[in-house]
Amino acid sequence: MSERPAIEIDVLVEAPAWDAVPDAESLVTRAVIAACEGAATEYELDIEGAEIAVMLTDDAGIRALNRDWRGKDKATNVLSFPTPEVARRGGDPHLGDIAIAIETLEREATSEAKPFADHLVHLAVHGTLHLLGYDHEVPEEAEEMEAMERAVLASLGVPDPYAETEPVSQAS
Repeated sequence: MSERPAIEIDVLVEAPAWDAVPDAESLVTRAVIAACEGAATEYELDIEGAEIAVMLTDDAGIRALNRDWRGKDKATNVLSFPTPEVARRGGDPHLGDIAIAIETLEREATSEAKPFADHLVHLAVHGTLHLLGYDHEVPEEAEEMEAMERAVLASLGVPDPYAETEPVSQAS
């Protein structure tokens, strides 16, 4: 019997293009659980009973979210919307929401010569880590987040997505 903490993941398929990826929901679910477990182990986080919603959308859908919530009128690959800390301290089990856009994901996977499934898993892990408080706005935080991403992805058999990039501390 697994000792895996109970995490509820609701995957909503909002764009018809995702129908061509029959294993998308299971890939995302597996990635979110692995990210939660990795962060919980590293930082002794209590994720028992946590809830996360993931929306599989398209560029139009994520562009609207990006415009309305972040003031950036453009599509992006993944967005995370963490539940406010005050709600979490008040006992809300919902950690937040993630949105992933299929067209941007496909373009990036193709241009970076990565398997689509591996890139999807990476974006789901990345988005989940944002819900758990990780960020990449400053080099030190980015290094910590990338290290956790690498560890989680390795546990899932996904190659290091940062293997051929410069270290964060040297990035502009």
